Amino acid sequence: MSANPTPVPNTTLSTSGWELKHGSRAWRAFIELLSSMRFAIALLVIVAIASIIGTVLTQGQPYNNYINQFGPFWAEVFRKFELYNVYSSWWFLLILTFLVVSTSLCLIRNTPKIITDLKTYKEGVREQSMRHFHERGEATFTDGRAATVAHLTGVMRSHGYKVKLQERPAAQEGAAASTMIAAKKGGLNRVGYVLAHAAFVLICVGALFDGDMMIKAQMWMFGKEPLKTNMLVSQVPEINKLSVHNPTYRGNLQIPDGGESNMAVLTMGDGVLLQPLPFEIHLKKFNIDFYSTGMPRLFASDVVITDPRNGKSFPAKIEVNHPLTYDGVTIFQSGFADGGSELFLKAWPMHGPSDKTFDLTGTVGSDRQLSNGAQSLQVEFSELRVFNVQDMSPAQTSGIKPKDKSSFMSSFDQHLGAPVAAPGERHLQNIGPAVIYKIRDASGQAHEYFNYMLPTELNGEKVFLAGERGSLDAGYKYLRIPADGNDSIDGWMRFRAALFNPKAREQAAAQYVSATLPPDATAELKSQLMVTAGRTLDIFAGEIPNDPKTGKPVVQAPGGLPALAQYLEAAVPEDKQQQASDVFVRILNGTLWQLWQISRENHGEKPATQDAAHEKFFDSAVLALSDTFFYPAPLYLQMTNYKQVQASIFQVARAPGKVVVYTGAVLLILGVFAMLYIRERRIWFLVKDRADGGSDTLMAMSTNRRTLEYKKEFETLRAASLGVASPDPTPDSPAPDNAST
Repeated sequence: MSANPTPVPNTTLSTSGWELKHGSRAWRAFIELLSSMRFAIALLVIVAIASIIGTVLTQGQPYNNYINQFGPFWAEVFRKFELYNVYSSWWFLLILTFLVVSTSLCLIRNTPKIITDLKTYKEGVREQSMRHFHERGEATFTDGRAATVAHLTGVMRSHGYKVKLQERPAAQEGAAASTMIAAKKGGLNRVGYVLAHAAFVLICVGALFDGDMMIKAQMWMFGKEPLKTNMLVSQVPEINKLSVHNPTYRGNLQIPDGGESNMAVLTMGDGVLLQPLPFEIHLKKFNIDFYSTGMPRLFASDVVITDPRNGKSFPAKIEVNHPLTYDGVTIFQSGFADGGSELFLKAWPMHGPSDKTFDLTGTVGSDRQLSNGAQSLQVEFSELRVFNVQDMSPAQTSGIKPKDKSSFMSSFDQHLGAPVAAPGERHLQNIGPAVIYKIRDASGQAHEYFNYMLPTELNGEKVFLAGERGSLDAGYKYLRIPADGNDSIDGWMRFRAALFNPKAREQAAAQYVSATLPPDATAELKSQLMVTAGRTLDIFAGEIPNDPKTGKPVVQAPGGLPALAQYLEAAVPEDKQQQASDVFVRILNGTLWQLWQISRENHGEKPATQDAAHEKFFDSAVLALSDTFFYPAPLYLQMTNYKQVQASIFQVARAPGKVVVYTGAVLLILGVFAMLYIRERRIWFLVKDRADGGSDTLMAMSTNRRTLEYKKEFETLRAASLGVASPDPTPDSPAPDNAST
């Protein structure tokens, strides 16, 4: 029943599979190790560890992000080992290749043995061996051997077993002749091993083919190099482009509304390769819909595909989870971005006594150079966000105001507070458009800014939120600028300009003295209060006096409330600081109130009355003025209007290996099912002649997994074939008509 395959050169086939017979001893030992199960398991462990690293360590981020996270030394070490792109690193691909070779050799070695076992009934088992099986039984039949054999083979076939007979003549004179009935079922269990291992090989081969290995092979064979500088697509040299006939790739392309492209971008390390597509994609319109939380609910692209080879075009719609496939290339809706929206801004000075503005325009993704002759700045427009849904619950919108505005010597370590605080009940609200931009100085240092276009209501007060952060991995800190009675930022900006105007401060101090002291106050008292009020306002404005002994500023803070707090701590004894702080608070509030009246009067506004609305604005304005000393930008860019241009991000993939991977996945399912749910069972019956014309029968059964179901099956088969229900039947046990026990 078994076949003997023809041996291949340098190998031989045995029941153990293919074995290498020629070659050096070291070579044979290497092949033996490479095809062993322990070697494959060791490689699997390494692949698992690498996968953990690739999961824990965010892949494909800009190198500067890793420097900020790990420091220059470890960032460079991780870069040498390509841990930022684990799954496309040379060592990971090498390990995966060895794993495929090892599994393939293991499969080649063991498949012949499995095939041989499938064809073998093991009918040569001896009687002595059968009596040592766990599951066995005996019976004596009154019928002859031929009738008993016919009965037993019929029972086995009726239960789905394949049967093979072996006639055994009398071994010696006087011994009885016998017939061995060998039956088996569930042989596909062993096939599951072959299917599972073949599936693993197919999945790995398909993954390797569709991965970066083919791209790297082309780079090595044809001298392709990643592009590491920004330039127009039309200017990119051929050395940075792959062939349009590239068999496998996965890249991205971004197309604005009304635009078209036939060039995908493939990220390779710290550079990119351009992949020409065999067709052109024209984006007619990008559509997006949002949930109430501000998260995108649906985004889709209406496109027109044009094939330049035949000039044919056809419209299509690409949605998330509904890709388009043409000419072997699958186009996925990956995301969306800004396609170059136009921004219209008003620039307010944040330093000095001027409140003059100038208009500024730009597009997202571009930059503008600004200069006043003494200082040069570069404004880089990063993003326009039309929808900004934030948690506006009371617990989330608390500001950084001190509980008691008179005790301003505490809590000054929080400048430009965070937008949210402690968690609480969520109240999501869209607070309007915002613009994100960077301001870079002449040395190349940049801060990123996040300014909302409209005032946001926090704690019952409308404020303009101006976010700032010094690095991309830091959170935004927000300057809260109160909106005036016209819901504009103009009132506070004029107040700020007046604070930095020495003449306006002197006038405010004089008006405060006049409003505070009675008309008959002495000239000396007026002079003392004038000096104190002027000094208080100057320190708050950042005009810090120098220490006459050292010649250095008496405080380290640049201005605002922290500077006044440090001045009190340095100039007033500790036991009198609380009393002095109360005096300074009254003087500061009084002089700043007069300064605000002056700024309003200079712009044709009526004096503010001391009602709740004006007092709330004033308190918030003072805190915002104090925080401006920690706002690093010399300009505040207020977005006045915008013209949004959407862009769709597509992922394009040519992955012929996916058919191989899918085939492997199907084989893996079948293989695992066969190994787990199909049990191989083998049964033997040894039927001997008796002198009285009857026959003696010995039964034995084995399986690769002894389960409760297997034991029940044995009992059923034994009862059906031998007519006994226990290994040691009693005289009262039932027996078939033609059998006796």
